[in-house]
Amino acid sequence: MATPAKRKAKGAEPSAAQLNRWYRDMLLIRRFEEKAGQLYGMGLIGGFCHLYIGQEAVVVGMQSAAGDTDSVITSYRDHGQMLVCGMDPKGVMAELTGRSGGYSRGKGGSMHMFSREKRFYGGHGIVGAQVPIGTGLGFAHKYSGDNGVCHVYLGDGALNQGQVYESFNMAALWKLPVVYVIENNKYAMGTSSERHAAGTELFKRGSAYGIPGEAVDGMSVEAVHEAALRALDHARSGEGPYILEMKTYRYRGHSMSDPAKYRTKEEVTKMREQHDPIDTLKAKMLAAGMTDEATLKELDREVKAIVTEAAEFAQSSPEPDASELWTDVLIEA
Repeated sequence: MATPAKRKAKGAEPSAAQLNRWYRDMLLIRRFEEKAGQLYGMGLIGGFCHLYIGQEAVVVGMQSAAGDTDSVITSYRDHGQMLVCGMDPKGVMAELTGRSGGYSRGKGGSMHMFSREKRFYGGHGIVGAQVPIGTGLGFAHKYSGDNGVCHVYLGDGALNQGQVYESFNMAALWKLPVVYVIENNKYAMGTSSERHAAGTELFKRGSAYGIPGEAVDGMSVEAVHEAALRALDHARSGEGPYILEMKTYRYRGHSMSDPAKYRTKEEVTKMREQHDPIDTLKAKMLAAGMTDEATLKELDREVKAIVTEAAEFAQSSPEPDASELWTDVLIEA
């Protein structure tokens, strides 16, 4: 059984300014993803498109505890990570539409975007493939001594991949500064965790390697923030990797092409009404007098304007020239 970290880092009670920032960040992801879904329906986004709607508290809570030299890597449900890492919504949306103004100049699409400047290393379409790469990033942090930790995001379905456990073993052996963030949204594509996981306490999957872990309410940005402080402190202090199982939920299908008939409308409605991360934080801030309805409505207008500008930029940006087929094949040292 995984044991808790020796250090139990706990931050001060979040200020009104912090809560408002977290609310804005989650709202930006929500509005961005809603617009991406609209553009997909209009045929302006091709290929696969996996939306992050419902899971916003996970990445916002994690990133709120991140250090300046930390790196991030994730799977194909990646737009939320990009935005919270500070990537420009215009560049992200342009990449979704396959335009030259995108982060991969229109060649990567939804699942393959990177920004070395923001220390975001993808966006990976192969299930679980980001885990050994992220473990390698953890090795790079340790080798360079930059005090960074790699945040490696993976889904509950990816956790059954063999390469994940090879990475766990290596990270534990070398005490690499890595936090594995399992975004357990209860369904691996269309298969519930009860049907695909032999043992549903996923945070214990590192116990054979001595990797501590814990389950977290992934629908609460405050709970995620507190858990992130503990996990990142553990990894940054030289004690090795840590596992966080985020109990979260996606409101949409696995991808835009998924009708999600494997669960009931009542189940989704219940989660949205009782556990929505944005609405929950909004209610708390209003009850505590940290904000008011007028301020939140104005914030929503500002966020929608950012997303509208991103969509307009994406549609007006030209398609990549055919010569782009020959670029980014090899890196020039």
